Amino acid sequence: MKDNSVLTLILCVLGLYVLFLSWSLLQERINTKPYEYIGDSPVFFKAPLLVNTVQAFFACLVGLGYSILAHKQNPFEIFESNASKNSTGSATYVRFFIAIAITSTISSPLGYKALKHVDYLAFLLAKSCKLLPVMLVHFVLYKTRFPPHKYMVAGMVTLGVILFTTSHSSERNKTSINDGNIVLGMLQLAGSMLLDGLMNSTQDQIFKLPNTQHKLTGASLMCILNLLVCLLSVGFILIFQFENEALYAWKFVQKYPQLLIDILAFSILGAAGQVFVFLILEKFDSIILVTATVTRKMISMILSVLLFGHKLSTGQWLGVLFVFGGIGYESYLKLSSKKKKQE
Repeated sequence: MKDNSVLTLILCVLGLYVLFLSWSLLQERINTKPYEYIGDSPVFFKAPLLVNTVQAFFACLVGLGYSILAHKQNPFEIFESNASKNSTGSATYVRFFIAIAITSTISSPLGYKALKHVDYLAFLLAKSCKLLPVMLVHFVLYKTRFPPHKYMVAGMVTLGVILFTTSHSSERNKTSINDGNIVLGMLQLAGSMLLDGLMNSTQDQIFKLPNTQHKLTGASLMCILNLLVCLLSVGFILIFQFENEALYAWKFVQKYPQLLIDILAFSILGAAGQVFVFLILEKFDSIILVTATVTRKMISMILSVLLFGHKLSTGQWLGVLFVFGGIGYESYLKLSSKKKKQE
């Protein structure tokens, strides 16, 4: 690897760390920590769909700028160029984009809903296990068979999440939104992870679509998908729960303006972080991205423990070891396999 490539990689990984570590802390702050106490009762913000909408809006804007500046490409050209050459191909793109946007729109708020019933660290740990839902979706929908080590890794990860969620520390944090309804929380979290798996599997398929005149880039995908997620989220709010979500959020921000700052910072950090994700994918490979992402999530957990005063039991630490041990083993095998192919 050339010196320029090494420097680029270091800057990309540092950018990913700084942005997503800050993003993760704000995610926990917005969704699980009180903005005030009225007597002994903490006041939490409970409008996750709105947070998802604002984040998607900023990610769309950043994706648009990234596509135009880095690739000199209007991301929406993919529909025009492919429609002029092959209307069937363009319609296929639209179907894939809508499917991914719907799963993403539902998955994120569903995961945030789970935070009412499980600890943030359990949420973060489960969301680190992308292999599990992707394997399940491929197995059910595409009849894919996997090598034995993948089933072993999936088993380690599953056991780790179960251990972490069911093992409780002796000290319970009274400032947490978690009500202790583990079964409901795990069902919501499992649903969110399954939708993530469906979304990731569909994203893999969209890059393999044949007969396309205009190449789909990560920046185009980022812009188009987040635009659709934003529109779908706004539609859900207007049709189903305007007074319960938008009006509630407006009144909450008027009373607690710090929330607006938190949501804007959270959205901008997440959008900028996605750019570094796509940069690493475009200039290097997915192995480096997986390694950076896994280590970032480990650091996020450590920071959460230190800054928000979480107390972990021995069983929970063992669960963390199982999860990151399994993910680390999977990354090691991928790296070894790649080296063998290069020799």
